[in-house]
Amino acid sequence: MLFSSLRGCAAALILCAALPALAQTAPAKPVKPAVKAKAVAAKPLAKKAAEVLPEPVLVDADEAQLAASERAHLGDYACEFKQSIHIDKHPKVAGYVNVAWQKQLFTMKPVLSSTGALRLEDVTGRTLMIQIANKSMLLDTKIGQRLVDECIHPEQAKLMAAAKAALINDPEAQAAAAARSSLGIAPAAN
Repeated sequence: MLFSSLRGCAAALILCAALPALAQTAPAKPVKPAVKAKAVAAKPLAKKAAEVLPEPVLVDADEAQLAASERAHLGDYACEFKQSIHIDKHPKVAGYVNVAWQKQLFTMKPVLSSTGALRLEDVTGRTLMIQIANKSMLLDTKIGQRLVDECIHPEQAKLMAAAKAALINDPEAQAAAAARSSLGIAPAAN
């Protein structure tokens, strides 16, 4: 009698252990159609993402923005890794510029910063282009990363060449620049 009750308990334990395995394998066939339905439903969403986004609503520029837009270097910029950026005035609203990079076009609002750098702020809030005396760079503000760097407009190249020529012709300025870029240790004369 003891054997029969032990056998009954062992059979019950084996059955309990086998039930989760049976439950996992049994609904395998119905899952596949649900996955296919999700894949079919995702295709129309992909088509919608490829559609052209509506043009943003632009407010009229104030005097500061108009003045900042006049400081933006328009035309082509040669960038690192053989990339390029092209900047044009916005065709419809004064005080805005369009920045073209790769296959993307950003409408930007020029803002003069307190440091003298020109900030071109994407009206959608996604990107930012900073233009300083010797280069420009395009940043993705959402991920906090540079998209392209070392972009130089012909006007920036002229400014850098003029600064370099002035440095060569002025020994005091050359010494000051060397002191700024060194550790401040002058070699001893032997």
